[in-house]
Amino acid sequence: MQNDKTLDLLLDFVNARSARRSAIFAQLKCGGAEAELLKLITRAYLQGTAEIGVFSLLGNAYKKERAGYISHINEVRNLIDLGWITLGGFHHGRVNEIASLELLHQSISLSPTFMKLIEEGNLDAPPLEVKPYEDHLEYLQEEFLRVDLYQKLALMRQNYDPSAPSFNRVKDRIATLENQIKARILATKEPPKLVKYFKDRHFDEKERIIFLALLREEYGGGDDNMRDMNALIEIVSFDDYDKIRNRSLLEENAPLISKGAIDYDETITPFGGISRSFYIADEALKDIIHPKNRKRQKIALETLIKEQEIFELIDPKPSLDDIVLQPETRHILDNLVKQMDRAVVKRLKEWGIKEKSRGIDAKIIFHGAPGTGKTMTALGIAKTLKKRVISFDCSKILSMYVGESEKNVRKIFDAYKEISSKTKIEPILLLNEADQFLSGRVAGAGGGAEKMHNQMQNIFLEQIERFEGILIATTNLLENIDPAFSRRFDYKIKFEKPSESERVEIWKKLFPKNAPIAKDLSFKALAKYQLTGAQIALAIKNAAMIAATQNSPLFTSEIFDRAIKKELSGAFDDEKTLGFLS
Repeated sequence: MQNDKTLDLLLDFVNARSARRSAIFAQLKCGGAEAELLKLITRAYLQGTAEIGVFSLLGNAYKKERAGYISHINEVRNLIDLGWITLGGFHHGRVNEIASLELLHQSISLSPTFMKLIEEGNLDAPPLEVKPYEDHLEYLQEEFLRVDLYQKLALMRQNYDPSAPSFNRVKDRIATLENQIKARILATKEPPKLVKYFKDRHFDEKERIIFLALLREEYGGGDDNMRDMNALIEIVSFDDYDKIRNRSLLEENAPLISKGAIDYDETITPFGGISRSFYIADEALKDIIHPKNRKRQKIALETLIKEQEIFELIDPKPSLDDIVLQPETRHILDNLVKQMDRAVVKRLKEWGIKEKSRGIDAKIIFHGAPGTGKTMTALGIAKTLKKRVISFDCSKILSMYVGESEKNVRKIFDAYKEISSKTKIEPILLLNEADQFLSGRVAGAGGGAEKMHNQMQNIFLEQIERFEGILIATTNLLENIDPAFSRRFDYKIKFEKPSESERVEIWKKLFPKNAPIAKDLSFKALAKYQLTGAQIALAIKNAAMIAATQNSPLFTSEIFDRAIKKELSGAFDDEKTLGFLS
């Protein structure tokens, strides 16, 4: 019956003496001239011509007018705007941006929308399907369809005139679907948990669409394009002004973030900007994406660290911008961070250089004298990349696991891999004081200790080769490193003791802001002492202890001279601090 109806409508349209008298004319919403052109295109299609040139079409329709038919080019434009025909080739921009002479030599074809009209006789939406949702997945299926339509609308906004009927048809489909979703929610005895989640947090419609777009990414496992800030803003904006205003929806104090619904990963772009990639927060997923299977949820990093009993969890506070570094070292680190940008990683994957699609890979050695900021810089990189750090003190490997050192070298990396697989954002693995791991293997080892050392080295070498993620190893003695290890690290960065001008900056930045300072105290004078950043931090701490015990507390040159001389004499050698700040 449907085929008979389609044939009747088709024949009625192409054989009508006037297109105005055809059954579908009222649905076309165009003038008689445009309808006649559409009839000619349809006839050509039935005769085997899927595409027809505009020049040929107008020439046949207005052959009596000779070259005057160019004045009818707007009739073709109207049919494109109405969505009944489409431009061929690679012209996906707005038709109004194509000059008349250029449009004259384009090819056109019937659109899928017109095909549907000729089959069904109308484009009216089907009646609302008001029946209860059977489960939350059925509800999400319709919500994800709504996100798809919003995404399609955003794409059309870039490529077509928003006043075009095809544009309005998508908006009508969205409105129909939204009414259906609301009606089905009301008909459902126990509404989906996500509906209650939105209601409890008072999220508006735009916030809900952004959340749903990210939730669809969790289910779909796509290429993460919709996690980008601009892509999310695009689907809830209707013009450029709207885009600017809607950026507030994804800022730090916005409800979606402040109420714990979503979070973001922040990295530096190759051009020095900030790139944010958004995702659903772990807590928000617990009752939404797998309400009956919580074992699949990401586990809090703190819990995993406690279970492993191997690592120390560090939340980095200073960023790279807070750390005093030599210009050359800072330049290397800036380039390193740029190479960890998601866009760069994606490009390398497309080129076949990188196989892994998730996360960023880098194996780094920081080497230099104690107290020069190696560990603090590792934390600064983590802060810049918005990652947490799990740290292992390599000097404890022998004392902690006597007789099982080789086995537990592998355990370090296995534990890291397990933790990374269970968390949303892979932490950075920091191996502090990795001298014994990196030092050269003993040739012709005969003793048990030497054999154990070599076995441990071999296992460490194997694990470094297979490591995926960001690993930073710190060492004081790079000259002893085994060449086999050197080849397997992507970056080897040397940390020098700070220059006098750098020591001035360290003194200024580490000095307590509210401390009472004597007039004779000079940072430039203090910087004459050749201290590392860690030694400066310790000298300030010990000077503060002395000053605080006085009846009239005051930081004087005399107090600092005493503290610095004790530090230089080795009185505090047993104490260690992490790096130095600016």
